[in-house]
Amino acid sequence: MSDFSNRLPRDLYRAAQVQQLDQVAIKDFGIPGFKLMQTAGAACFDTLMEAWPQTRHLLVFCGAGNNAGDGYIIAGLAKEQGIAAEVVQLSPGQNLKGDAATAWQWALEKQVLTLTLSDLIKRQDSIHANTVLVDALFGTGLDREVEGEYASAIEFINQSDSPVLAVDIPSGLSADTGRALGRAVVADITVTFIGLKQGLLTNSGRDYIGQLIYHDLDVPPEIFHSESSPTASAQRIDINYALQFLRPRASSSHKGNHGHVVLIGGDYSYGGAILMAAEAAQRSGAGLVSVITRSAHRPAILARRPELMVMGTEDEGFHPDSMVGLLERADALVLGPGLGRGQWSQQLFQAALAVQSAGDIPLVIDADGLQLLADKGSPNARLKRDNWILTPHPGEASILLGVSSEEIQRDRFESVSRLQKKWGGACLLKGSGSLICTQEEGEQKLFLCSEGNPGMASGGMGDVLSGVIAGLLANEMSLEDSLCCAVCIHGEAADLSAQELGAKGMAASDLFKYIRQLINPSL
Repeated sequence: MSDFSNRLPRDLYRAAQVQQLDQVAIKDFGIPGFKLMQTAGAACFDTLMEAWPQTRHLLVFCGAGNNAGDGYIIAGLAKEQGIAAEVVQLSPGQNLKGDAATAWQWALEKQVLTLTLSDLIKRQDSIHANTVLVDALFGTGLDREVEGEYASAIEFINQSDSPVLAVDIPSGLSADTGRALGRAVVADITVTFIGLKQGLLTNSGRDYIGQLIYHDLDVPPEIFHSESSPTASAQRIDINYALQFLRPRASSSHKGNHGHVVLIGGDYSYGGAILMAAEAAQRSGAGLVSVITRSAHRPAILARRPELMVMGTEDEGFHPDSMVGLLERADALVLGPGLGRGQWSQQLFQAALAVQSAGDIPLVIDADGLQLLADKGSPNARLKRDNWILTPHPGEASILLGVSSEEIQRDRFESVSRLQKKWGGACLLKGSGSLICTQEEGEQKLFLCSEGNPGMASGGMGDVLSGVIAGLLANEMSLEDSLCCAVCIHGEAADLSAQELGAKGMAASDLFKYIRQLINPSL
């Protein structure tokens, strides 16, 4: 797990909710807004000096809101420490209001110099070698495309060779969705305050934030739990969250105590997908694992993992109905890895859904299974079940919702909520900052997993995840707990692999040894 995520809070908020928390601190708890601004500026300045102790010059880019006030505080603190500080004003200081205007006046008293963006561009080549750029252009309330001089300022920051610290959020990044609004500052460090913004950790957010540092501005914990405080929009989960659900086996255990996973898939040319999913289920603690696949794949599967049981669909006398007995004995089903979309695939898919429905068996649907599900559920025969887990990436989610992938990514939180509302059960939207949506007593619950790295952008990762989910389901974990734990274990296994050998070149099967370690936390 990344060290930064270990120090982040669990609760995630939308921009409007963070503004509400600010007001609770100011109005209900009597904390002056300017004091909060001073604390934020000090947190940023301390972080900056710790990261870049050789700093001799600050260029602080300030806009027109409270985020600018934080910037003026940072510049004033630098002057107090004998560091040259200049504020690049995108809005004249006299136009600021409230606490931001007070911060501007305070910085002027510290003899902070100000200049315009055009002035800075004219002398661009003379920027000091030990300069740090501070982004205080926009706060969390930005909800429109960045244009004009602000866009030019962001381009200047991104083209600079100097390190960049973003105040609260990189300017141009949506606090709610993690989407760049036309363009956004690429920061080396982001120091965020009060409420952790959900967009920082999903979509393209992690491309912009650099190292993420959270500061609560020393507000009392009660601020987050008062009657006036908003309920967090989502919960951040990681491997530490998952560990609470992982228990050692009883000494008297036998294979029948830990569930039977049956996986269906592996059309011609796709035998590796079902094999990886099956091995992942085994490594995640399933007592028995069976595979229903093309008979041609049996030699390779048994050569790789002789512990697996394989039913071949080209075996003499096989018919989709002949596998019903095996499916009925399952404690968890996986449908989709390498399944394909032809007649063979559709027959197995239909048989599995029928048995799963009749026996109320937990089912994980992934990959081609999601395409077949979308075909089956459209337009009038829409399916919705409480006892399945759907695991689409954005492209598959777009098919399930009948929209473009771009619309899915525009607001990933809204998209995963729509998936769960339409299809039921527990839904995962894969990607950077994978999102999970479940339902409890009629209310949806959202989770964001902060584990994982770009090395996971390789074939077979989803197949492995499906197997991990099923292995946990077979051990009588709930849909929500199985999915949340599996996503965290999967991401942490990839992080451990990347730490050992790097992200590039990571293969899905590289995760198996780490998965086994992680499901045995007592070792």
